[in-house]
Amino acid sequence: MSWATQAKQQLRAGETISIRPRGHSMVPLIQSGELVIIAPVDDVSTLRKGDIVLVRVSGSDYLHLIKAIRPGPRFQIGNNRGGINGWAGAEQIFGRLVGKG
Repeated sequence: MSWATQAKQQLRAGETISIRPRGHSMVPLIQSGELVIIAPVDDVSTLRKGDIVLVRVSGSDYLHLIKAIRPGPRFQIGNNRGGINGWAGAEQIFGRLVGKG
């Protein structure tokens, strides 16, 4: 089981989690290995452009930014280096970054 599978299960169960994501796509917002706190998203209408979310897009899991929102709602997901992963529906968003540890 991958870290994301376990994290998504815990978030769907209503738990707030702490993880240490690896990679450099979100620097300087999140450093590789930095402890972050992610809470479940109970109401997607509270999500805003610029929020960092744990999301599944095109078969991959990311801790990336909401770049745009359109009716549906649909959320455009991308990293902090200009890359765009694609669009995700509300059911594909598992949690939102709420702090760093």
